[in-house]
Parts: sequence; C-alpha cells; structure tokens
Amino acid sequence: MKYVCKICGHVYDEAKEKIPFADLPADWKCPLCGAAKGDFEAEQEKPQGDPFRPIREDAHLKELSAGQLSALCSNLARGCEKQYKAEEATLFRELAAYFSAVTPPVEDACVEGLAARLLKDVDDYADVRATADANGDRGAARVCVWGEKVTRMLSSLVDRYLKEGEAMLANAQVWVCTVCGFVYVGEECPEICPVCKVPAWKFEKIEGRTKK
Repeated sequence: MKYVCKICGHVYDEAKEKIPFADLPADWKCPLCGAAKGDFEAEQEKPQGDPFRPIREDAHLKELSAGQLSALCSNLARGCEKQYKAEEATLFRELAAYFSAVTPPVEDACVEGLAARLLKDVDDYADVRATADANGDRGAARVCVWGEKVTRMLSSLVDRYLKEGEAMLANAQVWVCTVCGFVYVGEECPEICPVCKVPAWKFEKIEGRTKK
C-alpha cells in the first residue's frame, strides 16, 4: 500500500519501507516537507473519463474584503515574480500593501478560529479548481494546486501548535518560501521548495519578536 502526502506529494511505499504506515508513530512527519502523518492519504486509482468537473449551477461572484484582496494581490505578486515579471510584481505588492493597511482588525482572532478557517479554505479549493479546469485556465489551476498545498501545510502546522503549544517552536526556525508561501519549521529550510520547486535561497527565515 502507498500513502501520499497531500501537501508535497511524497509517497510512503510500505513495500519499500518495510513498515506499515499504520505502525508509524503518531508524531511521524513527512521526510520531505515536515507535514504530519494525518496529512497523508492512501493512494487511489486515477478515475477514467472526463477529468473536468462541471461548474456548480449556483456558482456566483462574491465581493472580496480588503483582507482577501490583499492576500490575492500578494499571491499574484509572487506569481509574477515566479515568471520574472518584476514590474507587475511590484505593482501587485503595492496593491497588497494598500488593502492590508485598510483591513480592519479581527475581533475574534484566536488559534482555534484560524484552524477552522484553514480547514474551510482547504475544502473550498475543490470548487475553485473545478471552475479553473472547466474553463481551461491552466494558470488558475496551477494557483489552486499551490494554494491548496500551502493551505494544507498551514493547517497541519496550526493543528500541531494546538497540540504542542510553544514547545513546537522551541529551538526551531520558521522558514517561508517567498514564491508560493510554503511554511517550513525546522533547523534548515528544504533544499527545494516541496510545493513550487524553487531553490533554498528563495526561502526567508522569520525572526521572532524581541520581548521588552
């Protein structure tokens, strides 16, 4: 039996590893991206026939909040950077900064609320990807692939934080891929981003706040 990491695609092959996946310890992590054991799923046979899902009949446009527009523009800036479009990336970063500045504070901000929102975001990617595929938009489909994987990783890290607390970050570094936003917790960042495949120098280390 094979199990696939839903974040980076790493395959755990029981036949090669000689250890059943179920027998791995609960705190076992993906050797490539550091995702939790719960972020693996049994490999399924690929369905035959039309790979595209139809657009839901009740699909409709939705007005985005300032915070959502900031995140959107930030992601578009990273996409432009990936395509070496420096001028466009700069403009999208300026838009992201503007929308971020006018975003009202979240009154009920808490880790538990963040965990719930991340899970919802992961579920919502299915419909977004279906829309991109149905319209033949390969660029949007790629954004969905990256976005879902990064969101799954964030969800995994938040879930781990809820279980371990501050001990999770003790003597560890936090790294963020500046292209796709993938977050990695460990001594050194990956040699290659598990999501967008850029080299290690594209990662930035997040420095902790100094207590006064």
